[in-house]
Amino acid sequence: MKENILKRNMVALAAAGVLVAVHPGANAQSGATYPTRPIRLLVPVPPGGSSDGVARIVGASLTERWGQQVLVDNRPGAAEIIGTDLAAKANPDGYTLVLISIRHSVNPSLLKMPYDPIKDFEPVTMTAAVGNVLVVNAKSSIRSVKDIIAQAKEKPGTLNFASSGIGGAPHLIGEFFALNNGVKLTHIPYKGGGPAITDLLSGTVSMSFASMTSSLAFVRAGRLRALAVASKERSAQLPDVQTMAEAGVPNTVVRDWQGILAPRRTPKPLVDKLQSKISRILRDPAHQERFSSMGLDIIASTPQEFSEAMVAEIKRWAKVVQDANLKAE
Repeated sequence: MKENILKRNMVALAAAGVLVAVHPGANAQSGATYPTRPIRLLVPVPPGGSSDGVARIVGASLTERWGQQVLVDNRPGAAEIIGTDLAAKANPDGYTLVLISIRHSVNPSLLKMPYDPIKDFEPVTMTAAVGNVLVVNAKSSIRSVKDIIAQAKEKPGTLNFASSGIGGAPHLIGEFFALNNGVKLTHIPYKGGGPAITDLLSGTVSMSFASMTSSLAFVRAGRLRALAVASKERSAQLPDVQTMAEAGVPNTVVRDWQGILAPRRTPKPLVDKLQSKISRILRDPAHQERFSSMGLDIIASTPQEFSEAMVAEIKRWAKVVQDANLKAE
C-alpha cells in the first residue's frame, strides 16, 4: 500500500517537473523581485519611426528606475512579423517584450501569420497613438490636396506614395485617399517610416501619409511641405495644416496606435508590474514635451483594455481590407 502511494507521488512530482521544464517562465520570478537581469524590447521596425522613439524613451526610463538594462532590439522586416514572431516564441519570463503598431491588427487579413495575434501574447499596455500627415518634398510642384487629385486623374498611376510598410497607417491612409477620390496611386512600401522619409527627401517618391514622428522635424525645417493631417481635428503640432476633411477628403481618418506585448503565459504579476511602470513613464510630465514633439497622444491602457481594443481592431481592419480589396504586395 505504501509503495503504491509512493509511486503515485513520484509520478505526480515527475509530471510537475515536466510542466516546469515546458514553461520555465511560469514560476521563474515573482513581481516583487523582477527584474534581476536585462530585458529585451523588440521593435519590429528600423530606427527613426514613432515605434522606435517610444521604445527608446520607455527603455531608458525603465533602465534608470530598475537598475537593469532594457535593450531596444530593432528587428525589421515582413510587415513587422519577423520581430513580433521572435517575441511570440520567446520564453514567457518577462525578459522579452515587443512594441507593436496598428499593423499587428491588419496583418491577419493580408498575410500568412506564424502566430496568433491574440492567443500567442499577453497584452501589457497600449502606449500611444501617433498622428499622420500628408507630406511632399518642399521642392515639389504639388502644393495642395487638390493638386494631387488633379494630377492623379490626369495621369493615372504616375504618382506614388511611400509608406512604412504593408498594412501600416501610412499605407492604409494612402489607400483610403485613393479610394475616396477615385484615383490611382502606386504604393511603395519601406521597412519603416525612417527609410520612407529618406527617399521622399531625396525626391525618389512623390508623397507620404507619414507619421508625425518621422516627418515633423523635416516639416519644421522646411524640407517637407505638409498638406493635410489624417485626424478628425487639426494637430496641435501643425495647427495651420488642415484636416483631410477640410481639404475635401472625408472619411480618411486612421488612429495609428502602438502597444507593448509579452509572450503568452508570461506571469500576471510581471505583466501588471510592467504595465504600472510603463504607464507612469508615459504619463510622466518630464516626458510630455518629448512625446508631444513626436506627435504622440498618450494612451497608457490596462492589459484588459488593450486586449479588447486589439480584438476590435482586428475585426475592423478585416472588413476594411475586404471592402477596399487591399492585397499584400
